Amino acid sequence: MTGQRSDARRNYRRILAVAEAEVAAHGADASQEQIARTAGVGSATVRRHFPTRRALLEAVFQERIEALCEHAHRLSAAEDSRTALLEWLRALVAYAVSARGFANILSYEPPTEEPSPHSCGKRIEAAGNPLLQRAIRDKAVAPHVTFHDLLTLAVGIALATEHHEDPDTQAGRLFRLVVEGLSPGHGTAGVRGNSGSALVTESLPNERV
Repeated sequence: MTGQRSDARRNYRRILAVAEAEVAAHGADASQEQIARTAGVGSATVRRHFPTRRALLEAVFQERIEALCEHAHRLSAAEDSRTALLEWLRALVAYAVSARGFANILSYEPPTEEPSPHSCGKRIEAAGNPLLQRAIRDKAVAPHVTFHDLLTLAVGIALATEHHEDPDTQAGRLFRLVVEGLSPGHGTAGVRGNSGSALVTESLPNERV
């Protein structure tokens, strides 16, 4: 039994090392069959360790998730809650842009998948949401903003710039646009939905999230 557990650990480490290289090269669409071939194991062995593609991607990005969570914890002690939130969001966007496939594990998880409370998305939310709630309490961020809104924006920026010739610069530009708004100082008057009703009726302070 001890030998079997040792073999399983070696297989896990080998598969994960190969998966990291494949995901870096091909993003979230990295072939699990190719990972199995390169690692010298069967596809069933890969799926035994990583039953879903999301589970494989989450394992690949564990260190990045840990770093983001630790960064959020450090920023919780910052004096300016809005600055702390924006610094963390910049880090989240930068991570999602620099690592192919990372944005995919932060995107919407279909309800049929029943995500684990230890999933990357849940851990990111647990780390970052206190920063948002503190900024809302300080009236530095509009009260209707949700953590899901911010995560969606970060994922959207990363996916939209993935194939840009200079993704870092373009992502930074889009992030600033999100923070500043389309018309800083002009509020949201006149913004209407398809039904003709105003989407937002109050004016937000300049450069507020």
